[in-house]
Amino acid sequence: MSKKASKKKDAARAVATRKAPKREAGTKRPRTTAGARRPTATGQRRPAVTAGYSDFAPYQPRRGEEYMNPEQSTHFRNILLGWRRQLMEEVDRTVHHMQDDASNFPDPNDRATQEEEFALELRTRDRERKLIKKINESLAALDTGDYGYCEVCGVEIGIERLEARPTATLCIDCKTLDEIREKQHV
Repeated sequence: MSKKASKKKDAARAVATRKAPKREAGTKRPRTTAGARRPTATGQRRPAVTAGYSDFAPYQPRRGEEYMNPEQSTHFRNILLGWRRQLMEEVDRTVHHMQDDASNFPDPNDRATQEEEFALELRTRDRERKLIKKINESLAALDTGDYGYCEVCGVEIGIERLEARPTATLCIDCKTLDEIREKQHV
């Protein structure tokens, strides 16, 4: 056996025998989730990766509270405005990225890679442009008092559903029927 192979085995054995630090009795191991903040090597925290509007505290309704009262309207307005702001920041970032990184590479493969990257980014921004339009429509519905009610049957959409999808315009039953009809016509 060579010295190199012996060193690899010794290193593997050391890793295998290393024990996790002991925790006090009754304490749980800290859970980590996708997008959770973890300290970096320098001790600073990295920003959490969010799905756009997911950095808010869920609304806790009180017993007997009226649906879409001013507090709930303010809660959803803040969610929608924050989401729109984040999307607009992404648009600005894309514009600066495309202006700063646009260069004429002599290699056709490099040019093609850059063009494909830009095309993908533009498609993403186009989808986000449509989402911004829906957010603006939801904000207008908040102003008129129509936000939170199904466009088809007029039933309350529900706080949990609106927090999951703030631009929802259909209750869960109408949306399910709509999806069934869509599948049948395809």
